[in-house]
Amino acid sequence: MLTIERELRQSKEFLMEHDHFLVVSHVQPDGDAVSSTLAVGWLLSCLGKKYVMVNEGPIPKRMGYLWQAEQIRDLSAEPLDRKFDHVICVDCADFKRVGKTKEFFAEGARLLNIDHHPTNDRYGAVNLVVPTAAATAEILFELILYMGLELNEPVATAIYTGLLTDTGGFRYSNTSPKVMAAASKLLEYGVDGPGLSELLLEQMTLPQLRLLTRALNGLQLSEDGKISWVAVSDDDLLATGAVHEDMEGIVNYPRNIQGVEVGLLFKVIDEHAVKVSMRSAGKVDVALVAQSFGGGGHVRAAGARIEGTLDSIVPRVLEQVRLQL
Repeated sequence: MLTIERELRQSKEFLMEHDHFLVVSHVQPDGDAVSSTLAVGWLLSCLGKKYVMVNEGPIPKRMGYLWQAEQIRDLSAEPLDRKFDHVICVDCADFKRVGKTKEFFAEGARLLNIDHHPTNDRYGAVNLVVPTAAATAEILFELILYMGLELNEPVATAIYTGLLTDTGGFRYSNTSPKVMAAASKLLEYGVDGPGLSELLLEQMTLPQLRLLTRALNGLQLSEDGKISWVAVSDDDLLATGAVHEDMEGIVNYPRNIQGVEVGLLFKVIDEHAVKVSMRSAGKVDVALVAQSFGGGGHVRAAGARIEGTLDSIVPRVLEQVRLQL
């Protein structure tokens, strides 16, 4: 508790002492990354600070309802024209996850690292890392309250979105009493909880459904029935009309099979690299598996980018999972 208090104080000092910030999140941002970026932007706007929010690529279209979502600049379409001395990184388990945004960090830039991944290597000059938090958005909720700022509906919706998506609709094991208390408080600001659940957890586009169908047609199961996996390539995206954000949640299907301990999704980036998403039923610490390949994450949800072909990577990952089993 004393560590969190100290890190909250140091984070507040970092925000108060400087005037121009670059706010970044991890590549291929999910709900928590986008929401946390916007929550930081809202906080800085309340302090009268200048800031630019950016990501290596576009944010998911379904996040367009969030406050100032259109202000998160997509570097692949709109590069920046300057470098920044003060950077706030949110939801980045390690420095590599900031991707190409690092090109706009000035030499010697000071970083505020706000994150909830247990594998975070505390790469910031200032670190606000709380591994027990369900989402980075939960940490920002605490930081906003610590700084004495009064929330409103737009920022409450952003924070609720981060909690909702990173807890799987308040179903995962990270759904603590603290998370539920925060969600309850956020609803008091006018957050449309049922509407967000429908939009983010229930609705699917037709291309997304076609991609899921195509992926499940190739589902495989280990001989002992404890590991299941699917693979998705750019050819699958082209054939179905889907986009990268449509892969969100596919990894849960192999994991949800009765008796399966670890579900895997292999996303073929190109002929030289594959991104692996991992989900555990609880017996296997998939963060350790991911770390063995230079990745990271949580006990039950982790991932890694691995250099090589799909045919060479699948057996290597399965071997590491079996070691953990």
